[in-house]
Amino acid sequence: MTAILGISAFYHDSAAALIVDGNIVAAAQEERFTRKKHDASFPEKAIEYCLTEAGISVDELDYVGFYDKPLLKFDRLLQTYLAFAPRGFWSFAHTIPQWLQQKTHLRRELRKGLGGKYRKRFVFSEHHESHAASAFFPSPFDSAAILTIDGVGEWSTVTFGTGNGNRIELTHELRFPHSLGLLYTAMTYYCGFEVNGGEYKLMGLAPYGEPVYADLIRSTLLDMKSDGSFRMNMDYFAYCHGLTMTSKKFHRLFGGPPRRPESELTQREMNLAASIQVVTEELILCMVEHVSQVTGMQNLCLAGGVALNCVANGRIQREGPFENIWIQPAAGDAGGALGTALLIWHQLLKNPREAPTISTQETSAFGPGPQQEEVVQFLEQEQAVYEIEENEDELCRRVAALIADGKVVGWMQGRMEYGPRALGNRSILGDPRNPEMQKRINLKVKFRESFRPFAPAVRQENVHEYFEMEPGQSSPYMLIVTNVQQSKRIDVNSTATGLEKLEQVRSVIPAVTHVDHSARIQTVSAEQNRLFHKLLTEFHQQTNCPVLVNTSFNLRDEPIVCTPQDAYRCFLLTGMDILVIGNVILFREQQRHAEIL
Repeated sequence: MTAILGISAFYHDSAAALIVDGNIVAAAQEERFTRKKHDASFPEKAIEYCLTEAGISVDELDYVGFYDKPLLKFDRLLQTYLAFAPRGFWSFAHTIPQWLQQKTHLRRELRKGLGGKYRKRFVFSEHHESHAASAFFPSPFDSAAILTIDGVGEWSTVTFGTGNGNRIELTHELRFPHSLGLLYTAMTYYCGFEVNGGEYKLMGLAPYGEPVYADLIRSTLLDMKSDGSFRMNMDYFAYCHGLTMTSKKFHRLFGGPPRRPESELTQREMNLAASIQVVTEELILCMVEHVSQVTGMQNLCLAGGVALNCVANGRIQREGPFENIWIQPAAGDAGGALGTALLIWHQLLKNPREAPTISTQETSAFGPGPQQEEVVQFLEQEQAVYEIEENEDELCRRVAALIADGKVVGWMQGRMEYGPRALGNRSILGDPRNPEMQKRINLKVKFRESFRPFAPAVRQENVHEYFEMEPGQSSPYMLIVTNVQQSKRIDVNSTATGLEKLEQVRSVIPAVTHVDHSARIQTVSAEQNRLFHKLLTEFHQQTNCPVLVNTSFNLRDEPIVCTPQDAYRCFLLTGMDILVIGNVILFREQQRHAEIL
């Protein structure tokens, strides 16, 4: 037996992943256990879970891999501060002490985090190498081009190369400070959203605006080349030497200071979001075309935080030169833990790899799953009112009927998903035909911005009936945006602008139709998630609609729920109507502790 632990930590979204003899046994983000969103601390609890799942101890590990090279990253920091001196003094004084104390002594920190029980070899892979490994090795391809795009690793911000069999090779890179991820994050910051967490909000806001600033971004902020490479005008950015993303010159260019977080959104922010999204898509499509020309491959694998931009991914699928694409569902830093473990197994140890017919990640459900005895014991302690439905078919029939009746259901089944998306195991579900469902879940259940769109989960065999995709085409990880079919749309004759567009019913599934008629698709097959597919099938039989609203089971600014305790707490604190954990059903009106919302 060969056991390999991969770790990502100390920067953003710490995680651990464990593979045993090449098989993915467990993987999870630390935030799910600590309940701290994007927890960057050493993933002690995630590691403990992975080892428990495998039934091994720390001293039985053969290798431990870390997802980047900290000394290379430290070199980049020092060179950057020297290049911008003396402007970067305060940022230097804020950052360097932590590096000197912790990150330049990473072997010591890793041994400490592992309780001093691991005495074997540590392997440090480069950041984008970890991303590339996470993208290619679990993919269903024997060979593929690989493209990784994020903020920054050590020096690289974009890389591409190829994967063949059990080896990957990255041959080209774009280097810091020129970064598509940091450009998008800078606009995220300027529009008043959280850095390294609010980028998806900016993407969701884009359809409410017009790209009126796109030419200004192209002409002033960027020097763009036809191959997708670019240089940024660093006079407009402060992330190299300051404690903010944008400079005063950036603020003057776009007409004022950054929007204050939580303040009212204006048409300016909507137009800025639309503009940066358009430019981002243009650059990515140019990159993809260039990668195709250089590699000659038919398949493409994507990873890195920018690979979570599902609108751009949809355009790659529709307009790009590749026949097939596969995107790592944990495309951000968390996925680096899995990438470095797989890199050790295949590339360092030279173990063979045979591409599966479907991805080895299937539903990416590598986290903990509750046992019924544990659930019942907890609910008894809480004096909760519940019932158990022993028959699986009857469970799905009842839940489908409740959703069709307008109820919002918290659905916790099996093992927790690895990555930022809930894919039917830690989900909040609703009826997509209900025009009030998007607003209700946003405001009464998740307590978040009303403009945020929800994803449709659709039976894979019906995807082409409701969305502009080929029959049987898959998007299992909710990472592709496409349009609702014309036959399912409703004509809207209105001069509404901005958030007024939310009030318009645009299709027969309005709760999952964005204001530009797009939707972030999750296809569900019986092979990948049997129970969730059965629920969708039952809902289809009852309503003639094979689609459900699927959003992650969490409150705003909290991670996706991990345990029955997390799920029960979220259920009581929100306007959710029903909670289903395994085959245990709870009704909100029967719970004496439920808040009135």
